[in-house]
Amino acid sequence: MMKSILSYSSSLGFIRMDMSEFQEKHEVAKFIGSPPGYVGHEEGGQLTKLLRACPNAVVLFDEVDKAHPDVLTIMLQLFDEGRLTDGKGKTIECKDAIFIMTSNVASDEIAQHALQLRQEAERVSRRKLADNLDDVQKSDDIKISRQFKETVIRPILKAHFRRDEFLGRINEIVYFLPFCHSELLQLVSKELSFWAKKAKQRHDITLQWDRPVLDLLAGGYNMHYGARSIKHEVERRVVNQLAAAYEQELLPKGCTLRLSVQSEGQREQGTPSLRLEVVGEDSSSRTLDIRPPLSPEH
Repeated sequence: MMKSILSYSSSLGFIRMDMSEFQEKHEVAKFIGSPPGYVGHEEGGQLTKLLRACPNAVVLFDEVDKAHPDVLTIMLQLFDEGRLTDGKGKTIECKDAIFIMTSNVASDEIAQHALQLRQEAERVSRRKLADNLDDVQKSDDIKISRQFKETVIRPILKAHFRRDEFLGRINEIVYFLPFCHSELLQLVSKELSFWAKKAKQRHDITLQWDRPVLDLLAGGYNMHYGARSIKHEVERRVVNQLAAAYEQELLPKGCTLRLSVQSEGQREQGTPSLRLEVVGEDSSSRTLDIRPPLSPEH
Protein backbone atom coordinates (compact mmCIF):
# COMPACT_ATOMS: atom_id res chain seq x y z
CA MET A 1 0.00 0.00 0.00
CA MET A 2 2.87 2.36 0.81
CA LYS A 3 4.36 1.81 -2.64
CA SER A 4 1.01 2.53 -4.28
CA ILE A 5 0.70 5.85 -2.47
CA LEU A 6 4.27 6.84 -3.26
CA SER A 7 3.74 6.03 -6.94
CA TYR A 8 1.32 8.96 -7.25
CA SER A 9 4.09 11.49 -6.71
CA SER A 10 7.85 11.24 -6.93
CA SER A 11 8.12 14.27 -4.63
CA LEU A 12 6.76 12.37 -1.63
CA GLY A 13 9.35 11.07 0.79
CA PHE A 14 8.99 8.00 2.97
CA ILE A 15 9.51 7.80 6.73
CA ARG A 16 9.18 4.56 8.68
CA MET A 17 8.98 4.54 12.46
CA ASP A 18 9.21 1.20 14.28
CA MET A 19 6.89 1.88 17.21
CA SER A 20 8.20 -1.11 19.17
CA GLU A 21 11.18 1.16 19.92
CA PHE A 22 8.91 3.55 21.84
CA GLN A 23 7.32 1.24 24.42
CA GLU A 24 8.60 3.07 27.51
CA LYS A 25 7.53 6.46 28.88
CA HIS A 26 11.03 7.97 28.67
CA GLU A 27 11.25 7.12 24.97
CA VAL A 28 8.97 10.04 24.13
CA ALA A 29 12.21 12.07 24.17
CA LYS A 30 13.62 9.80 21.49
CA PHE A 31 10.48 10.44 19.43
CA ILE A 32 10.44 14.27 19.44
CA GLY A 33 13.72 15.16 21.18
CA SER A 34 14.74 15.88 24.78
CA PRO A 35 13.72 19.19 26.40
CA PRO A 36 16.39 21.83 27.20
CA GLY A 37 18.86 20.78 29.87
CA TYR A 38 18.44 17.05 29.27
CA VAL A 39 20.87 14.63 27.65
CA GLY A 40 20.45 14.47 23.88
CA HIS A 41 18.68 17.83 23.59
CA GLU A 42 20.87 18.98 20.73
CA GLU A 43 20.38 15.75 18.79
CA GLY A 44 16.64 16.21 18.31
CA GLY A 45 14.02 13.48 17.95
CA GLN A 46 13.91 10.71 15.38
CA LEU A 47 10.53 11.73 13.96
CA THR A 48 10.97 15.49 14.18
CA LYS A 49 14.31 15.44 12.37
CA LEU A 50 12.87 13.42 9.51
CA LEU A 51 9.67 15.47 9.24
CA ARG A 52 11.61 18.73 9.23
CA ALA A 53 13.65 17.44 6.28
CA CYS A 54 10.58 16.11 4.44
CA PRO A 55 7.31 17.63 5.74
CA ASN A 56 5.15 16.14 2.95
CA ALA A 57 6.32 12.56 3.44
CA VAL A 58 4.33 9.36 3.68
CA VAL A 59 4.90 8.38 7.31
CA LEU A 60 4.48 4.77 8.42
CA PHE A 61 4.01 4.09 12.14
CA ASP A 62 4.67 0.35 12.14
CA GLU A 63 3.07 -1.71 14.95
CA VAL A 64 1.58 1.38 16.59
CA ASP A 65 -0.15 -0.79 19.18
CA LYS A 66 3.23 -1.30 20.88
CA ALA A 67 3.84 2.41 21.51
CA HIS A 68 3.59 3.93 25.00
CA PRO A 69 0.39 5.97 25.62
CA ASP A 70 2.47 9.15 26.01
CA VAL A 71 3.78 8.66 22.48
CA LEU A 72 0.19 8.40 21.24
CA THR A 73 -0.54 11.71 22.97
CA ILE A 74 2.18 13.33 20.88
CA MET A 75 0.58 11.88 17.76
CA LEU A 76 -2.79 13.51 18.56
CA GLN A 77 -1.46 16.96 17.68
CA LEU A 78 0.19 15.53 14.60
CA PHE A 79 -3.02 13.96 13.26
CA ASP A 80 -5.36 16.78 14.27
CA GLU A 81 -3.46 19.95 13.34
CA GLY A 82 -0.79 18.64 10.99
CA ARG A 83 2.03 20.05 13.07
CA LEU A 84 4.40 18.88 15.76
CA THR A 85 6.43 20.70 18.40
CA ASP A 86 9.84 19.21 19.10
CA GLY A 87 11.89 19.16 22.30
CA LYS A 88 13.43 22.52 21.41
CA GLY A 89 10.02 24.19 21.20
CA LYS A 90 10.13 24.54 17.42
CA THR A 91 7.00 23.73 15.43
CA ILE A 92 7.14 21.58 12.32
CA GLU A 93 4.33 22.09 9.80
CA CYS A 94 3.45 18.84 8.03
CA LYS A 95 -0.15 19.29 6.90
CA ASP A 96 0.58 17.64 3.56
CA ALA A 97 2.03 14.49 5.10
CA ILE A 98 0.17 11.18 4.88
CA PHE A 99 0.17 9.11 8.07
CA ILE A 100 -0.37 5.35 8.03
CA MET A 101 -0.42 3.07 11.07
CA THR A 102 -0.17 -0.71 11.11
CA SER A 103 -1.31 -2.97 13.92
CA ASN A 104 -1.91 -6.65 14.58
CA VAL A 105 -4.71 -5.83 17.02
CA ALA A 106 -7.88 -7.78 16.05
CA SER A 107 -5.98 -9.93 13.53
CA ASP A 108 -7.69 -13.08 14.83
CA GLU A 109 -11.13 -11.52 14.47
CA ILE A 110 -10.33 -10.35 10.94
CA ALA A 111 -9.24 -13.88 10.05
CA GLN A 112 -12.50 -15.30 11.41
CA HIS A 113 -14.56 -12.96 9.22
CA ALA A 114 -12.19 -13.10 6.24
CA LEU A 115 -14.47 -15.18 4.00
CA GLN A 116 -17.44 -12.81 4.38
CA LEU A 117 -15.28 -9.72 3.91
CA ARG A 118 -13.58 -11.20 0.87
CA GLN A 119 -16.89 -12.15 -0.75
CA GLU A 120 -18.22 -8.65 -0.14
CA ALA A 121 -15.10 -7.06 -1.62
CA GLU A 122 -15.45 -9.25 -4.73
CA ARG A 123 -19.11 -8.23 -5.14
CA VAL A 124 -18.19 -4.55 -4.83
CA SER A 125 -15.39 -4.96 -7.35
CA ARG A 126 -17.69 -6.71 -9.85
CA ARG A 127 -20.32 -4.00 -9.49
CA LYS A 128 -17.80 -1.21 -9.98
CA LEU A 129 -16.59 -2.86 -13.16
CA ALA A 130 -20.07 -3.61 -14.47
CA ASP A 131 -21.50 -0.14 -13.74
CA ASN A 132 -18.25 1.78 -14.35
CA LEU A 133 -18.40 3.29 -10.86
CA ASP A 134 -15.54 5.05 -9.11
CA ASP A 135 -16.99 4.69 -5.63
CA VAL A 136 -19.68 2.57 -4.00
CA GLN A 137 -19.07 3.63 -0.42
CA LYS A 138 -22.69 4.78 0.01
CA SER A 139 -24.20 1.60 -1.30
CA ASP A 140 -25.56 -1.31 0.72
CA ASP A 141 -22.87 -3.47 -0.88
CA ILE A 142 -20.47 -2.75 2.00
CA LYS A 143 -22.94 -3.43 4.82
CA ILE A 144 -20.90 -6.35 6.21
CA SER A 145 -17.62 -4.44 6.46
CA ARG A 146 -19.37 -1.44 8.04
CA GLN A 147 -21.02 -3.59 10.68
CA PHE A 148 -17.76 -5.45 11.25
CA LYS A 149 -15.90 -2.18 11.76
CA GLU A 150 -18.40 -0.77 14.25
CA THR A 151 -19.32 -3.91 16.21
CA VAL A 152 -16.01 -5.81 16.19
CA ILE A 153 -13.00 -3.69 15.23
CA ARG A 154 -13.71 -0.39 16.98
CA PRO A 155 -14.51 -1.97 20.39
CA ILE A 156 -11.24 -3.93 20.23
CA LEU A 157 -9.25 -0.83 19.26
CA LYS A 158 -10.96 1.17 21.99
CA ALA A 159 -10.14 -1.48 24.60
CA HIS A 160 -6.49 -1.52 23.51
CA PHE A 161 -5.75 2.18 22.99
CA ARG A 162 -8.22 3.37 25.67
CA ARG A 163 -8.76 6.78 24.15
CA ASP A 164 -11.57 7.83 21.87
CA GLU A 165 -9.79 11.02 20.78
CA PHE A 166 -7.00 8.96 19.22
CA LEU A 167 -9.38 6.68 17.32
CA GLY A 168 -11.43 9.71 16.28
CA ARG A 169 -8.49 11.03 14.30
CA ILE A 170 -8.27 7.94 12.12
CA ASN A 171 -9.87 8.69 8.74
CA GLU A 172 -10.06 5.14 7.44
CA ILE A 173 -9.45 1.58 8.63
CA VAL A 174 -8.17 -0.84 5.99
CA TYR A 175 -8.29 -4.60 6.59
CA PHE A 176 -5.59 -6.85 5.22
CA LEU A 177 -7.26 -10.24 5.01
CA PRO A 178 -5.33 -13.51 5.27
CA PHE A 179 -4.16 -14.70 1.86
CA CYS A 180 -6.29 -17.27 0.05
CA HIS A 181 -4.56 -20.30 -1.50
CA SER A 182 -4.36 -18.88 -5.02
CA GLU A 183 -2.69 -15.74 -3.65
CA LEU A 184 -0.24 -17.85 -1.66
CA LEU A 185 0.71 -19.73 -4.83
CA GLN A 186 1.47 -16.40 -6.50
CA LEU A 187 3.63 -15.34 -3.55
CA VAL A 188 5.58 -18.61 -3.59
CA SER A 189 6.06 -18.42 -7.35
CA LYS A 190 7.30 -14.83 -7.08
CA GLU A 191 9.77 -15.75 -4.34
CA LEU A 192 11.08 -18.80 -6.23
CA SER A 193 11.45 -16.70 -9.38
CA PHE A 194 13.50 -14.18 -7.41
CA TRP A 195 15.96 -16.86 -6.27
CA ALA A 196 15.95 -18.58 -9.68
CA LYS A 197 17.05 -15.29 -11.24
CA LYS A 198 19.88 -14.97 -8.72
CA ALA A 199 21.00 -18.56 -9.36
CA LYS A 200 21.07 -17.88 -13.10
CA GLN A 201 22.96 -14.60 -12.80
CA ARG A 202 25.53 -15.75 -10.26
CA HIS A 203 26.10 -19.40 -11.15
CA ASP A 204 24.45 -19.96 -14.55
CA ILE A 205 22.09 -22.46 -12.91
CA THR A 206 18.52 -22.91 -14.16
CA LEU A 207 15.98 -23.72 -11.46
CA GLN A 208 12.68 -25.46 -12.30
CA TRP A 209 9.71 -26.46 -10.14
CA ASP A 210 6.15 -27.73 -10.51
CA ARG A 211 2.74 -27.13 -8.92
CA PRO A 212 3.16 -29.60 -6.00
CA VAL A 213 6.22 -27.59 -4.90
CA LEU A 214 4.13 -24.42 -4.83
CA ASP A 215 1.40 -26.16 -2.82
CA LEU A 216 3.88 -27.52 -0.29
CA LEU A 217 5.63 -24.20 0.27
CA ALA A 218 2.30 -22.38 0.50
CA GLY A 219 1.54 -24.64 3.46
CA GLY A 220 4.18 -22.76 5.43
CA TYR A 221 2.00 -19.65 5.53
CA ASN A 222 1.45 -18.16 8.98
CA MET A 223 -1.43 -15.70 9.20
CA HIS A 224 0.25 -13.62 11.91
CA TYR A 225 3.46 -13.11 9.90
CA GLY A 226 1.82 -12.60 6.51
CA ALA A 227 3.87 -12.73 3.31
CA ARG A 228 7.04 -12.73 5.40
CA SER A 229 6.29 -16.33 6.46
CA ILE A 230 6.31 -17.43 2.80
CA LYS A 231 9.65 -15.72 2.28
CA HIS A 232 11.10 -17.54 5.29
CA GLU A 233 9.64 -20.89 4.17
CA VAL A 234 11.26 -20.60 0.73
CA GLU A 235 14.58 -19.61 2.27
CA ARG A 236 14.44 -22.44 4.81
CA ARG A 237 13.38 -25.25 2.47
CA VAL A 238 14.83 -24.20 -0.88
CA VAL A 239 17.56 -21.58 -0.57
CA ASN A 240 19.31 -23.39 2.27
CA GLN A 241 19.37 -26.57 0.17
CA LEU A 242 20.81 -24.70 -2.78
CA ALA A 243 23.47 -23.10 -0.60
CA ALA A 244 24.43 -26.46 0.95
CA ALA A 245 24.62 -28.14 -2.47
CA TYR A 246 26.82 -25.34 -3.78
CA GLU A 247 29.16 -25.49 -0.78
CA GLN A 248 29.47 -29.26 -1.21
CA GLU A 249 30.32 -28.73 -4.89
CA LEU A 250 27.35 -30.76 -6.10
CA LEU A 251 26.20 -28.25 -8.71
CA PRO A 252 27.89 -28.39 -12.14
CA LYS A 253 28.19 -24.97 -13.72
CA GLY A 254 25.42 -24.31 -16.22
CA CYS A 255 23.27 -27.18 -14.95
CA THR A 256 19.49 -27.37 -14.71
CA LEU A 257 18.03 -28.12 -11.29
CA ARG A 258 14.54 -29.46 -10.74
CA LEU A 259 12.82 -28.90 -7.43
CA SER A 260 10.19 -31.52 -6.63
CA VAL A 261 8.23 -33.03 -3.76
CA GLN A 262 9.33 -36.47 -2.63
CA SER A 263 6.80 -39.16 -3.42
CA GLU A 264 5.01 -41.09 -0.67
CA GLY A 265 7.27 -44.10 -1.02
CA GLN A 266 10.48 -42.08 -0.85
CA ARG A 267 9.88 -39.92 2.18
CA GLU A 268 9.95 -40.79 5.84
CA GLN A 269 6.96 -40.25 8.10
CA GLY A 270 6.23 -36.61 8.82
CA THR A 271 6.22 -33.46 6.73
CA PRO A 272 6.75 -33.95 2.98
CA SER A 273 10.18 -32.79 1.91
CA LEU A 274 11.64 -31.22 -1.20
CA ARG A 275 14.44 -32.69 -3.26
CA LEU A 276 16.85 -31.24 -5.78
CA GLU A 277 17.60 -33.10 -9.00
CA VAL A 278 20.15 -32.37 -11.69
CA VAL A 279 18.43 -32.71 -15.08
CA GLY A 280 20.56 -34.09 -17.91
CA GLU A 281 20.38 -33.14 -21.58
CA ASP A 282 18.43 -36.35 -22.26
CA SER A 283 15.88 -35.31 -19.57
CA SER A 284 17.20 -37.94 -17.16
CA SER A 285 17.59 -36.78 -13.58
CA ARG A 286 19.87 -37.44 -10.63
CA THR A 287 18.83 -36.62 -7.08
CA LEU A 288 21.46 -34.67 -5.16
CA ASP A 289 22.67 -36.24 -1.94
CA ILE A 290 23.01 -33.11 0.17
CA ARG A 291 24.61 -33.58 3.58
CA PRO A 292 22.84 -31.74 6.38
CA PRO A 293 24.92 -29.06 8.12
CA LEU A 294 26.91 -30.28 11.11
CA SER A 295 25.37 -29.55 14.48
CA PRO A 296 27.61 -27.61 16.88
CA GLU A 297 29.20 -29.71 19.61
CA HIS A 298 27.96 -29.08 23.12
